[in-house]
Amino acid sequence: MADQVKDLTMRIGVVGAGSWGTALADLLAAKGFAIDLWVYEPELVQGIRKHRENYLYLPGAALSKKLTPHGDLGPVVKGKDIVLMAVPSHLVRSVTQQMAPFMGRRIMLVSASKGIENETFLTMSQVFKDVIPTLKGSQIAVLSGPSFAREVAAGLPTAVSVASSDLITAQKVQAVFSTPQFRAYTNDDVIGVELGGAVKNVIALAAGIIAGLQLGLNTRAALITRGQTEIRRLGLKMNANPRTFTGLAGMGDLILTCTGDLSRNLTVGKRIGQGEAVNAILADMRMVAEGVKTARSVYYLSKKLDVEMPICHAIYQVLYENHSPLQALQGLMTRDLKYEFDAR
Repeated sequence: MADQVKDLTMRIGVVGAGSWGTALADLLAAKGFAIDLWVYEPELVQGIRKHRENYLYLPGAALSKKLTPHGDLGPVVKGKDIVLMAVPSHLVRSVTQQMAPFMGRRIMLVSASKGIENETFLTMSQVFKDVIPTLKGSQIAVLSGPSFAREVAAGLPTAVSVASSDLITAQKVQAVFSTPQFRAYTNDDVIGVELGGAVKNVIALAAGIIAGLQLGLNTRAALITRGQTEIRRLGLKMNANPRTFTGLAGMGDLILTCTGDLSRNLTVGKRIGQGEAVNAILADMRMVAEGVKTARSVYYLSKKLDVEMPICHAIYQVLYENHSPLQALQGLMTRDLKYEFDAR
């Protein structure tokens, strides 16, 4: 591919060695970049070094020798041209604060974390700016789209969206990540791409509950379609481009997360639908289901902005107000009858 990066001397760090961070780090390392990866668990640092495998979060995937794990943030961030953030969304603020002393003035931050902060209702790129006010829009990009980590690690064809308010930045990140198996498209709608990636996890919890209750495919199709309407409503209120929600970071990611067996949020929803308690499910999981925390953010943000999001509100009630899934479903199905489409 003629438009891919040929300068493999670019210095890149990846912060977060969950399944997604590891898959992206290995993608770049396999392309030829020397990648430094920040790993939280000390035992996992040694495991990756010795066995070239992330046995906790991406077992079975052989990792490139050009990927170097570290237990400290300094070597991963200091002197880097690009740092990819791939930690769970509720940790982005604290980890960014820890990274700040090591960051150069021209560093480019790329967010692969999906969520909305509970306390501030900020997206991840907005958290970057809040922690480091000197960052310019041209130093920030977001990567999102329908992309299960395990399939990326297996080299299966994947397409994502890379968004930045600066087109040149988006194109640079596009070129860095693109391979014959991983295709990146540029976008200038940062808030739309981030909202699509965050709110779809809440809708995926609902899709899982539907599956757990064995309510059938009609119900799931309706849920995905009406969930898309809710994401679009919130996006329009926050000045996103409505076309974003028909693209990879919108409908693409929503469909994958609501239907794919590898979806953590779908799995959590299924278990809720089957009668398990939320706290027990989360205690049983090592990896994070982002939709659980994001449901709280979306609930309060939508109320603050006066955006109608009944599905997301129903999920909040199931998670945090002890509503039963069937009670939530009944509430959705017996709402006042309405015209299908919004005014815009």
